Amino acid sequence: MNPLEEPASFQLRKLKLTSLEDEHEALLPELDQSNGETRDRETNAASNAWSSAFHMRSHSTTPRSRQGSPRSPTHQPTIFKDNGPLGRSSGSQSRFSRMQGASASTVGFGRRLRLKFVAGMRFLGFWLKLQGFEMKKKHIVGTKKRRFWSIIGALGLVATFFLMNWWILLRLQDVPSRKREATLNQSSLFEGEWIKSSKQNRPQKVMYPRLLALAAHALGEGVHNPEPKDLWVEPLHYEPAWAPCADQRNWEVTENSTGYIVVSANGGINQQRVAVCNAVAVSRLLNATLVVPKFLYSSVWRDESQFSDIYQEDHFINYLKEDIKIVKELPVELQSLDLEAIGSVVTDNDIMKESKPSFFLRKILPLLIQTRVVHFVGFGNRLAFDPIPFELQKLRCRCNFHALIFVHKIQEAGALIVQRMHQYVPRWGPIDRNLLGHFAVDTDEKGKNHIPVKASKYLALHLRFEIDMVAYSMCEFGGVEAEREELELYRSIHFPALYLLKKSTMLPSPEDLRSEGRCPLTPEEAVLVLAALGFKRESHIFVAGAHIYGGQSRMVALTSLYPNLVTKEDLLSSEEIRPFKNFSSQLAALDFIGCAAADAFAMTDSGSRFSSLVSGYRMYYGGGKLPTVRPNKRRLAGIFVKNNKIEWKVFEKSVRKAVRQSKNVHIRPAGRNIYRHPLCPECMCMMD
Repeated sequence: MNPLEEPASFQLRKLKLTSLEDEHEALLPELDQSNGETRDRETNAASNAWSSAFHMRSHSTTPRSRQGSPRSPTHQPTIFKDNGPLGRSSGSQSRFSRMQGASASTVGFGRRLRLKFVAGMRFLGFWLKLQGFEMKKKHIVGTKKRRFWSIIGALGLVATFFLMNWWILLRLQDVPSRKREATLNQSSLFEGEWIKSSKQNRPQKVMYPRLLALAAHALGEGVHNPEPKDLWVEPLHYEPAWAPCADQRNWEVTENSTGYIVVSANGGINQQRVAVCNAVAVSRLLNATLVVPKFLYSSVWRDESQFSDIYQEDHFINYLKEDIKIVKELPVELQSLDLEAIGSVVTDNDIMKESKPSFFLRKILPLLIQTRVVHFVGFGNRLAFDPIPFELQKLRCRCNFHALIFVHKIQEAGALIVQRMHQYVPRWGPIDRNLLGHFAVDTDEKGKNHIPVKASKYLALHLRFEIDMVAYSMCEFGGVEAEREELELYRSIHFPALYLLKKSTMLPSPEDLRSEGRCPLTPEEAVLVLAALGFKRESHIFVAGAHIYGGQSRMVALTSLYPNLVTKEDLLSSEEIRPFKNFSSQLAALDFIGCAAADAFAMTDSGSRFSSLVSGYRMYYGGGKLPTVRPNKRRLAGIFVKNNKIEWKVFEKSVRKAVRQSKNVHIRPAGRNIYRHPLCPECMCMMD
C-alpha cells in the first residue's frame, strides 16, 4: 500500500467528525430558545460576577491554546445528558464571545455554556487523535528508514573488520620469524573434536608482569657486568673423578635360549628408549633371545617411526651380541602363532610398575618356557632400579649410553644444529663423538669461511609446556574459564581415566598443586629464573620442545628478554628439516642432540623423561664440565608467590640459592633412576 494513501480507519474518523459538526449546528436553535427563559430577579451584579469568573476560566482552558502540548488529553469526555456531541471549535468560540458581552445572565445560559464546553472538549479529543495517527504514520516510515540504514552500516563495519584481518594476516606472512610461530602454534598432534575446538592461538594472559619488568630492567643494566663464576660450571661434591666404563663386560653370552621376547613399546621416544634398555636387561635375566623392539603408534605423538628409523639397528645388534642374542624378527615357525590365544601377551596391567627381578623369574620365565614366546605390550617402567644384580645394572647403562646410536640422517642434522649454535667453532668432545659419530667434524659448508670474534657458548632450555603436560598436571596457568574448558576437553580425549577421576574424586586445588611444586614451569617463570641466575640478554639459547601450549603469545616474555633464542626449525633450512616433518620422535631426537651437546642445560620439569635422559647423558660423558640446571619447583613456588612485593635483588638471591642446591651432582641414591643418575659404580668408574 502506498504510505501516502489514507487507510479506511482514518476515513471513518473523518466521517465521524463531520457528523458531529452537523449535530452541533442542529443543537444551536434549542440553545437559543433556552436562553429566553431567563429570570428577571437576577441582578447585573450577579451577571458581572459570573462573567468575570467565566472569563478567568476561559483563559486557562481554551483548547486552541494547548493543541501543541505533549501533555494534551486524548481521552474523550462524555456528556451526562443525551444531547449529543457539540460541533466546531471555531463556532463555539464565537458564541462564547457573544455570551460574554450579554448584560443579563440566567440559569439556562449556564446549562448551555456547559454543553458547549463539553462538546468542544470532545471535538478536541477527536482532533488530537487524528493528529496522533498522522504523526504515528510518519514515525513508522521514519523508523523503517533508520532501521534500514542501521543494518547497512553494521554490514559495512563487519566487512571492514574482515578486510583488515585479511590484510594483517598477509603482512604477518612476510615476518622472518614465521617458521618459529608455525612450530609453536602447531596443533596437528590432536585429533577429531580437539582439533575443531582448539584455542591455542588465542592471546594468553601474561603472568608476573611486575617481575618481568624488573627482569628487563636488570638485563638492560647488566650488559657490562661479569657473569657469575659458576654459571657454566658443574659443581662437584666428591673428591675422586669419575669416567664412563659401562662398556666393560665381565660375562659371556649363553648359547641356550629359553625363548623369544617381543616388545611393543608405547609412548614417545624417551619412554620407548627406557623400555628398550629394560627389555635388554630382562632378556639377559631370563636367558632369552630379544627381537628388535617395535614402537606402538600413539594418538598423542602421531608418529609411525620404528626402531630402525631412529636408531642404527645393526649397531644395536652387534654391540650387545656379547650380552644377549638379538634377532630382527621371530623364526618362521613362530610367526603364525596367535600369541593372544596361547596367553603369551603380557600388558602393563599384568606387571606392577618397577617390579623386581624375582617377579620375572617367578611369573614370566615359566610362561616363556611353555609358549616359547612372550610379547610385552607397553613395558613402560616395569623393571625396578634396585635391587638389581651389578652386571645387569651395568647392562642397562651399556644399552642406553653405547648401544643406542642415532641413524646417520639424524646425526647429520644434529651436527648442523650444534655447529650453528657454536657459531661454527669446533668444540667437539666425547659427548659429541658419541652423539654424532663421524659427523662430529666441520661439515657445514656455511661455516668454512666464517671467522667469529670469539667462541660462542649456548644454553639449551627444555620447555616442558606442551598441551599433554599442561592437561595432565591439573594446574591452571592464567587462562581462566576458556583455558579450563580447553584442558578439560583434552583430558576427556587423551586421559579418560584422569578425566573420570576428576569427576568422581575431590582432587587438590590448582593452588595447592602449585605450592607443592607439581605444576610445570611456564615460559614466564623459566625466563625469570634464567635472568635471576645471571644469563645475559645476548646469550644464545636453544629451545627444545615444540607445540608450546598457548603458541607464540606464551613465548613473548621469553623472546623479548632473550632475542637470541632459536629452535631447530630456525637453525635448519626447509630442505634440511623436511625428512623429519610429521615424525615427532625423530624431531625429538634432534632436540636431544641439541640439548645434550650444549654448554649448559636448563630444564623446567625435573620429572620429564626427556630432561632426565639428557641430564644423565651429560653427566656420563661431560667429565664434570657440562652443568645442568634442575629447578626445585616447590622452592621456586614459594618465591613466585611473593611476586607482587619482592624486590629484584631479593628475588635474584633466592632463586640462585634454590638452584645452586639442586645443581649439585651426587652419587646415585638407592632406588633412583640409573638413566638419570649414572654416577654410580655400575655405570662409571672412579679414577685415581
